[in-house]
Amino acid sequence: MPGPAARLVKWAWLSIAAAVATIGLKAAAYLLTGSVGLLSDALESMVNLVAAIVALVALTVAARPPDRSHHFGHGKAEYFSAGAEGVMIVVAAVLIVVSAVERLLHPRPLEELGIGLAITLVATAINAVVGLLLLRVGRMHRSITLVADGKHLMTDVWTSIGVVVGVALVGLTGWLPLDSLVAIAVAINILWTGYGLMVRATRGLMDHSLPEQQEQDIVLCLRNVSAEYPAGQVRFHAIQTREAGRQRFTSLHVLVPGEWTVAQAHDLVEHVEARLAEVVEDVQVHAHVEPVDDPRSYEVGRPGVALDD
Repeated sequence: MPGPAARLVKWAWLSIAAAVATIGLKAAAYLLTGSVGLLSDALESMVNLVAAIVALVALTVAARPPDRSHHFGHGKAEYFSAGAEGVMIVVAAVLIVVSAVERLLHPRPLEELGIGLAITLVATAINAVVGLLLLRVGRMHRSITLVADGKHLMTDVWTSIGVVVGVALVGLTGWLPLDSLVAIAVAINILWTGYGLMVRATRGLMDHSLPEQQEQDIVLCLRNVSAEYPAGQVRFHAIQTREAGRQRFTSLHVLVPGEWTVAQAHDLVEHVEARLAEVVEDVQVHAHVEPVDDPRSYEVGRPGVALDD
């Protein structure tokens, strides 16, 4: 039976299908009307297609199990996907601005606006349905790739609505520069989305720690475990966390009485791992056992989560 990461691949295929459909629809709308605003919308859908293909590759790689060269799996492949999608969004925005400025300098009348806008609204509806599905599934399974793809599609939805309104106003008022101004506004909006994706991808590739709330849950859990033993007998420190795609990791030092047997220390670590799994889903725990009464056990010298015990 395929693992959770492998089951996410089908959603990337759905994104690809939606991108192909909307490219065809929006391109037809542009060719019918000659609107640079609708052209900007079509260009963003082309970026959607490339991004969906990158997402498919990333999810396929991330689904691979750990191997001899990647002991912790391939989860970080999802960050490359989100970063690449952010870059592609920025490229699309630049292309839109170039087209808009050229049309601003050389305006031309628009044609067949009613049919063109209707086609664009159909494409927008497709993106809205698929985007909401990707966001829900991505957040449920902690997939930055699907969340990034979903956010991109929802950004496309809102920009498409803005384009439709702007181009409709051009038809009503006859003021042609508004078409180019709408396209430039679309470009600014998607630039911000692209920037956010690149920042999040960079954080992940830099081994960013878990969210603060999850770290607080870990601290509370360890305090409760310590409280199960006589005061000062079991302690924890050097607690560090990180996430890599869907995977979550925490490492810590477990301080126990020097006279404990290996079996006793092992039982405690197993207990700690089970308790942490209750508060942080799918967390992988790496524990190092030390004697609580040895001064060398406290020579950590590295940053981490403070237990304050």
